[in-house]
Amino acid sequence: MDRLDAMRLFVRVVESGSFSAAARDAGVGQPAVSKQIAALEAHLGAQLVQRTSRRITVTSAGQIFYESALRLVEDAEAAESLVGKGQASPSGLVRLTAAPVLGRLYVVPLLPRFLERYPDITVELSVTERHIDLVADGIDLAIRHGPLVDSTLVARQVATAPFVTVATPAYFDAHGRPQHPGDLDGHRCVIFAPLRRPQPWRFQVDGTPFVHHPAGRIRTGDAEQVRAACLAELGIAHAPRWLFAPDIAQGRVLSILQPWQPAPLAISLVHAAGRRPGAKVRVLMEFLAHELPAALAV
Repeated sequence: MDRLDAMRLFVRVVESGSFSAAARDAGVGQPAVSKQIAALEAHLGAQLVQRTSRRITVTSAGQIFYESALRLVEDAEAAESLVGKGQASPSGLVRLTAAPVLGRLYVVPLLPRFLERYPDITVELSVTERHIDLVADGIDLAIRHGPLVDSTLVARQVATAPFVTVATPAYFDAHGRPQHPGDLDGHRCVIFAPLRRPQPWRFQVDGTPFVHHPAGRIRTGDAEQVRAACLAELGIAHAPRWLFAPDIAQGRVLSILQPWQPAPLAISLVHAAGRRPGAKVRVLMEFLAHELPAALAV
């Protein structure tokens, strides 16, 4: 048994979630993969995966071994790339998570260029408004907004997201245009409520934080529905500018209260602190760090 080849297969099994998918990726038969993993388990004296007729589950020992095997495989590929005059390129699965609307509007349109540049990398994009546990959910890289409060994570700020407060011209014609954050009382607002928790609107008035608790008959945990409701003239919205940038540029909504907007939110690439990103994750990080700022600066 070539242990490095066996570790490569094991990494593929974990990342693809099945022996058959790993076999397809490696260009071998499924029995060969099963034989290699069984030999690896016998060598280690530990069960790495639990097999059923429908799926495999990585054991606790398997998860520990996966982390080490992944580093060894990626280090070996990096060494081969250097010695082989750059012939080898990063490969494998990268699990990326982002907020749904950010993923749809800004991340997915960038991926064709990345995948063309790195034909051996597969990107699995998971979208959610909640901050998931990167380690527990097996996520390699996350795009996060705001300050980093978890010491088990490492963040690299790549852009900022200014806030805007907007509504359609028709809404302002019918209900008036607030001239100050204090004028928002009595206005219909579209409320962003991730996990059913309405988010307050924050401003800066004379250097002092000003908090408005929006009232309205529409609330949603999805930022794209905030935009849709605002465009449907259901009220005023308060959101990162990138959500409404094309609508502002084309006059579909008007931006108000600009002098009192809060400090922009940081947009960061985040990964687990205890694990050095491998080559496939590093190249995606560098690509997003270069491309996202320009995409968001609209």
